[in-house]
Amino acid sequence: MKKAIGACMLLALCAVTLPAQNKSVYTSTATKACRTIHQTDKYAGSYEGECRGVAGYKLRLLEGDIRQTLNVITPAKKKFELKFWFFYGGFSTIGEKVEWRVRRGVPIALIARYNVANAEDSTKSTSYLLISKIGLTSSCVTDVVEPGPRQNERARELADVATGKPCKPTE
Repeated sequence: MKKAIGACMLLALCAVTLPAQNKSVYTSTATKACRTIHQTDKYAGSYEGECRGVAGYKLRLLEGDIRQTLNVITPAKKKFELKFWFFYGGFSTIGEKVEWRVRRGVPIALIARYNVANAEDSTKSTSYLLISKIGLTSSCVTDVVEPGPRQNERARELADVATGKPCKPTE
């Protein structure tokens, strides 16, 4: 009986501490913090920059036609296109800071703020959080969190289970 109670307590302790194992690490996607790889006309053209990530991962910030997206580059230099611009058609920008969800030093998910301009009034925008699972063999968007109360907390909850979720279609 004591062994059964001890086993139950151990299981309960593990269940409570598992989500706490994931940590947040923030990196910048501001163009001044990224290394420019390619840039045409600064005001109307295209841009590609390499931004620091975590644990050997990097991000490629891409801009074209006043829309932005990210690619994930693994430590082995494999590229995964996240294709943010397929989710919303309006002009868009990536927030200047992304949140990596890391488990035991290894990134498992990425949370990026995605600001999309209103089609009727480009001075107004909607700020979504896009959650992507991150891995050595695949990375893709799994969830989009709409603006609202607890948006950041909800994004972290989804990011922490993203590895077991399918990719959202991008075309």
